Amino acid sequence: MSESVHTNTSIWSKGMMAVIAAQFLSAFGDNALLFATLALMKQQFYPDWSQPVLQMVFVGAYILFAPFVGQIADSFAKGRVMMMTNGLKLIGAASICLGVNPFIGYLLVGIGAAGYSPAKYGILGELTTGDKLVKANGLMEASTIAAILLGSVAGGVLADWHVIAALVACAIAYGGAVVANLFIPKLAAARPGQSWRFRPMTNSFFSACKTLWHNGEARFSLLGTSLFWGAGVTLRFLLVLWVPVALGITDNATPTYLNAMVAVGIVVGAGAAAKLVTLKTVARCMPAGVLIGVVVAIFALQHAILPAYALLFVIGICGGFFVVPLNALLQDIGKHSVGAGNAIAVQNLGENSAMLVMLGIYSLAVMVGIPVIGVGIGFGVLFALAIIGLWLWGHRR
Repeated sequence: MSESVHTNTSIWSKGMMAVIAAQFLSAFGDNALLFATLALMKQQFYPDWSQPVLQMVFVGAYILFAPFVGQIADSFAKGRVMMMTNGLKLIGAASICLGVNPFIGYLLVGIGAAGYSPAKYGILGELTTGDKLVKANGLMEASTIAAILLGSVAGGVLADWHVIAALVACAIAYGGAVVANLFIPKLAAARPGQSWRFRPMTNSFFSACKTLWHNGEARFSLLGTSLFWGAGVTLRFLLVLWVPVALGITDNATPTYLNAMVAVGIVVGAGAAAKLVTLKTVARCMPAGVLIGVVVAIFALQHAILPAYALLFVIGICGGFFVVPLNALLQDIGKHSVGAGNAIAVQNLGENSAMLVMLGIYSLAVMVGIPVIGVGIGFGVLFALAIIGLWLWGHRR
């Protein structure tokens, strides 16, 4: 509890391991809870159209609370902020277990997740320094992807057995995250003494937005990560329609397995980025971003399962290699300007806005009748062109 981060900046310190453990359990709960709650809604005969609305409630919480969560993360010890926000997730999951409307419970979880995000990333720059920050981000992303894989499977399997048992397991995971947070050293607040009145808080957030978006390197990072996560959530939905058309498989499991292949690839790519990229060589990640789009376009043309798995694994590797250095760059810039918590809050606003926009464009393309294979090819080509444009702009700058 009293470990000095000034004398131990190793990524294997007790504080860092507590952060990684808390992140795994929290992300495990998030992903298991989604599938468990969807199973509950199906059991209670909610209409099918209400399922994506559940995810929109979660994403909407990130956007709605973006002006406030960064200041909260920077005004208090980040480990304690993580503990409180995981506690809010625990309350949300427990309320669903007790029969509260699932949209209300899931909204509480979304608010907790919105507050948790800037604290969990912002604390990395306080527990370690310099080039170790990229490695710390690699560990964070690897633990997150592992939690996504295991949490998704656990949520679905447990829900098939007993829905309430699945929801209880989610609450237990959040409880474990709260306990793990207790082992994070209590660090000094990064930016204490800020005003808590509504107008100054929103002004502070939008001032942070202005500062970061006017900083060339920060804008470079924000655009890159927003494009990546917007593309990631779009690919997830694209797979659901692509599998029956391209492979002739109509089950629900195959898209899940294909998504899992991307996640495994991200772990590998994140590990490679931690070894090969530093804050001074962030531009090395850009070819991987271009390859994401190219490989997605090639993937859309496949009609066999094994090449599809292989290509999605490659997409995941490129994704991990692309996004981890950009995250580290933004954290470093934020730490020395608007505060790391504010920087991640601004990033969350950009990423979640990109998710909504890209999903909207994807939905419109499907609505007007564009074949799903054509959508996949167009999506990959446009993404590659966007990253090439960002790369050229960054090089000129």
